[in-house]
Amino acid sequence: MKIATFNCNGVRARVEIITRWLRDNKPDILGLQEIKVMTELFPREPFEELGYHCEIRGQKAYAGVAILSKTPPDKAGAGFLDRDESEYPRILHCKFGRLHVINSYCPQGRDPDSEHFQYKLKWFKRLRSMFDRHYKTRQRVIWMGDFNVAPEPIDVYNSKAIMGHVCHRPEVFDALANVREWGFVDLFRKFHPDEPGQYTYYDYRSGNPVDRGIGWRVDHMYVTNSLVKKALDCRIDVKPRVMERPSDHTVMVAEFDF
Repeated sequence: MKIATFNCNGVRARVEIITRWLRDNKPDILGLQEIKVMTELFPREPFEELGYHCEIRGQKAYAGVAILSKTPPDKAGAGFLDRDESEYPRILHCKFGRLHVINSYCPQGRDPDSEHFQYKLKWFKRLRSMFDRHYKTRQRVIWMGDFNVAPEPIDVYNSKAIMGHVCHRPEVFDALANVREWGFVDLFRKFHPDEPGQYTYYDYRSGNPVDRGIGWRVDHMYVTNSLVKKALDCRIDVKPRVMERPSDHTVMVAEFDF
């Protein structure tokens, strides 16, 4: 089974990139973040023509998540699995047999002194509580998406220069670690424990960032131990980032032997 995650930064602008990647790679499941479109306006047809079911939780112009899958999920939910519908465009849950897929677009935080950053820290606390309440570590759980955290110095091109940014500072390291300690393994680092220069985000404002290696690893796949045992690979595919009119993120993909 092949599972992938991609912050597309506007699905309607990236249909060609996404469909090309789907044709070339044929994943079983692809999680999209920042679709930036209301659910009813999501461009289903190009993906359905390729044989993918579309599960969507969108909103106008901002955030929004979707899961494209070769088979429809047995069950789907959204948000923190409580009554807070405002978080539906940030977290999508799909169950496929014994596999639980949680696709998330975590808050960015804007500025360390802002209320948006405090919201980000509280959001991760709520996420940990959600896993405590609704999932078991013995289950096959994959939590993936744009976490908006680069948790280690190796995850950015220059940690010393960047330290203090809302995606690379001690408070967010701790917030993400608290969720990870629920029972997750960083699958990419399982296969690339000490490999620098592996990034999923390249800022538009940096000239030729891919060629110059000016990037961040803020997109992740965290899995429970039962999935680690089944994992064959986890890698970053930078090709979508160098296509015409790309997202500022690229694809991370993992393969499992079920």
